[in-house]
Amino acid sequence: MSLPLTFSAGKTRIFISPLLALCLLLLLLSCSGGKEAQKKNGKDKSKPVPVTVAVSSRKDMPVEVEGIGTVEPFASVGVKSLVAGVLDKVNFREGDPVKAGDLLFAIDPRPFVARLSQAKAALAKDRAALDNARRQAERYTPAAAKGYVSEEQADQAQTSVSTLTAMVQADEAAVESARLDLGNCSIRSPLTGYAGGLQVDQGNLVKASADEPLVTINQVTPIKVSFTLPEQTLPELKKHLSARTLEVLATLPGNTAKPLSGKLSFLDNTVDPTTGTIRLKATFANPDRSLWPGQFVNVRLLLTIRKDATVVPAQAVQTGQAGAYLYVVKKDQTVEQRPVTVAFSVGNDSVIASGLAVGETVVTDGQLRLTPGAAIKAVKPVEAGKAEAAK
Repeated sequence: MSLPLTFSAGKTRIFISPLLALCLLLLLLSCSGGKEAQKKNGKDKSKPVPVTVAVSSRKDMPVEVEGIGTVEPFASVGVKSLVAGVLDKVNFREGDPVKAGDLLFAIDPRPFVARLSQAKAALAKDRAALDNARRQAERYTPAAAKGYVSEEQADQAQTSVSTLTAMVQADEAAVESARLDLGNCSIRSPLTGYAGGLQVDQGNLVKASADEPLVTINQVTPIKVSFTLPEQTLPELKKHLSARTLEVLATLPGNTAKPLSGKLSFLDNTVDPTTGTIRLKATFANPDRSLWPGQFVNVRLLLTIRKDATVVPAQAVQTGQAGAYLYVVKKDQTVEQRPVTVAFSVGNDSVIASGLAVGETVVTDGQLRLTPGAAIKAVKPVEAGKAEAAK
């Protein structure tokens, strides 16, 4: 059983129950705690936020479009045999470099030597018959004029000459054909490049003009890169292409080396209606053969150079509901949230078309803890990271 508390004030007594006293005590504590929290929050709010900053600069920036490309051989030839026969010899190994004119395959030439000899013998026989027919015609023509032989005999002699002349011409063609077939027994490389996989081993019987090539030779110096771009880039592309040959930069995925430089060499004559893209090709000298057929590469097509552009680090640009914006550092070391228009980005830089002047300082890291008007403290990137981790 709780007893009321009694206080005397002069002649007046005030009675307070224990429950009421407890409520008053809690109210006092909550007010005190609220003031402490408000004081603490106010202290935190006024504390500068550690961020990294950068100063906007003026640069000449390349205007580029990017895509994914596939490396293709400059030329690719599937080597086939023009004659049927036994594959007598293979003069290379799979993957070997070959030069134009190098002997790749040798087909057994003996059947073709025999055919050439046979064709030559037929030619010699018909030439001898032609000589005899000409001599007869030379005798019959004046004899017919004097009436010693009939005109019919003279005409037959001339006909024999014409017939044998045609036979000799056919024999000469047969000899040339047999000579070509014999020459085709030696199969040589049509270009300088690299040999692919061998499809037929030595000792096999090969067919003339078979469906599958004996080997495929790819030329890789120079080499081509095929890529596509959205059709929206076509007007700008044609505009700059009419003025000069455009440079194309290719980078292998994960490779931090200097990009390889090539020249745009092909623009397709139609837009693919299925994908809404247009195909292009660039030619690269590729002297060290760093590009290889079938590789995927990152491609940048340089359209032009934008002079005196206002540039900031790309990580400084933030995106909100109203579009892109920057946190700009004012003279009193507070920040202002300013909307900007980004023209384009290249690598780690963004070109600001409007909303920022050259020489202004922007926040590049730590934007998530900022609000308009917040005080900042510019620190090095390592220090900013440690301050963020401590939070």
